[in-house]
Amino acid sequence: MNSSTSGQMIIKGISGSPGICIGKAYIVDREGVNITKRYPVSDALVPKEIDRFKQAVSKAKKEYAKVIDSLDEDIGETLNILETHMVLFKDKMLYGKTLDTISKEKINAEWALRKVSRRVKAMFQQIDDKYLQSRVNDIVQVSDKIMSYLVGAQDIKISDINKRVIIVAHDLSPADASQIQLERIKGFVTDRGGKDSHTSIVAKSLNIPSVLGLGKATTSVKNDDILIVDGSSGTLIINPDEDTLFKYEERLARFEAYRAGLERESHLPAITKDGIFLNLMANIELVEEVVAAKDYGAKAIGLFRTEFLYLDLKRFPTEDELLCKYKELVELMNPQSVTIRTLDINGDKVNPYLTTIEEANPSLGLRAVRFCLEHEDVFITQLKAIFRAAAFGNIKLLIPMISCVEEIIQVKQVINKAILELEHEDKIFNKDIPLGIMIEVPSAVIIAEHLAEHVDFFSIGTNDLIQYSMAIDRRNRQVAHLYQALNPSVLKMIKMTYDAAKKKGIELVMCGEMAGDPINIPVLVGMGLTNLSMNSASIPAVKRLIRDLDTKKAKRSVKKIMTLNRVQEIMDLISKEYKGILPFRETDD
Repeated sequence: MNSSTSGQMIIKGISGSPGICIGKAYIVDREGVNITKRYPVSDALVPKEIDRFKQAVSKAKKEYAKVIDSLDEDIGETLNILETHMVLFKDKMLYGKTLDTISKEKINAEWALRKVSRRVKAMFQQIDDKYLQSRVNDIVQVSDKIMSYLVGAQDIKISDINKRVIIVAHDLSPADASQIQLERIKGFVTDRGGKDSHTSIVAKSLNIPSVLGLGKATTSVKNDDILIVDGSSGTLIINPDEDTLFKYEERLARFEAYRAGLERESHLPAITKDGIFLNLMANIELVEEVVAAKDYGAKAIGLFRTEFLYLDLKRFPTEDELLCKYKELVELMNPQSVTIRTLDINGDKVNPYLTTIEEANPSLGLRAVRFCLEHEDVFITQLKAIFRAAAFGNIKLLIPMISCVEEIIQVKQVINKAILELEHEDKIFNKDIPLGIMIEVPSAVIIAEHLAEHVDFFSIGTNDLIQYSMAIDRRNRQVAHLYQALNPSVLKMIKMTYDAAKKKGIELVMCGEMAGDPINIPVLVGMGLTNLSMNSASIPAVKRLIRDLDTKKAKRSVKKIMTLNRVQEIMDLISKEYKGILPFRETDD
């Protein structure tokens, strides 16, 4: 929602990375690259048009290669993203289809690229998958870069900016963001992007405030406008009045003091005031993230999402390829445990190399364990790699989106087949690893006691649990206000899951984003949860709150909270009872 007071304008977007910055606006682009009209190309000139497209791709690749060569080795995530973009320049869906469109439809390269990139973008936007939502931005950014060379557009170089400013852009590619010099760029805001986009990942790695998905920042902001970027709440304030400016200057000072304190205390343990130890783990998607996880104080990897190993290829990876990655991961973490979640994708849309029936509603379709059971050969290959890697370290096996007892029984049958194959092949492996399931659909909560009889641990995936419980698409802005971790129904389901796990004597972990927000910690600890897995960067703030928390008080708070029926009542109670220990939040006065 947009609002204005005394000339100031407030635009709400999506938090890209937390923090506050105040400064002058510096606009680096507008709506992207303007392209010419569609025009026909004669048979004789089709080869020339194809060559023009290839030349544009070649120039764009060379620009990326230069950026990659100029980067320091210690920013691994940015390098990984840029290398992914390098692959996309020759991606079959983008590069190959554009060439085909030029040849078959006999049209100019600009229009062919525009048509193909829009089609690919529309396809991926239908998918309820975090990685693929970020891939939409990757495809758009690579297309824009190629287009700029086709039409001869001149980019403003971020590396050339020589004053302290806040960048305002329609979008920032990882290549753009990697040029940001921290002594000059205070923060940035973009029209495009989302919480799980690669732009957000780079912003977090740079540790500067950013707000994404603003929609009309570039059309609302003028160069040298005074901006306040509140990355914690996803708010951009344009030309703030004196009261607002004073308030945010105070918040900025508090936030910087708070962050400095976190860094000083990052080595301290996560033990409550009354001596209860909490096991804080990291959620990661790439092996390269292990170093950051350890630096932030993670005691284990509570969730390793395996989708990247499949989606970075244009085919299903082999058993040995998977083994190589899993082995590297467990050896880096040894003796700490690594929980590997099996493939959690929607088969027909995610895999361009797999032909299946198109689904109208992929979120409720053949995804996660359903996909694996339908494609048993793919599942067995992954399971064999996991069991082989378990010979080199401490692995737990996690199965996503189990919704009924029949599914876990089927999974265990496939596991037995994988073990028999490994025995027949005389390979070194370890089959004695804990088996867990994700609790992320309401049916699993209701029958949690029955499911517990078949597994060693539960892992609560709150991201999907909230979405499926509230019947909302968490990417849909029109219903985003209903996506609330502290909704009474969500809390009751977490409590039901905890009670079932305790009754059956199995371990319980929470690996959803809910675990990484400090305001939720008193509730989770009060319920009895002691194993929390989260984004690595969230660990220091959560650790600090835990050290100031008394579990007996938290339990009393939960008793009150479970009698309340509105989210705001719950938020107010937590804010009041834990005001002294809650970390800096955008709602602080």
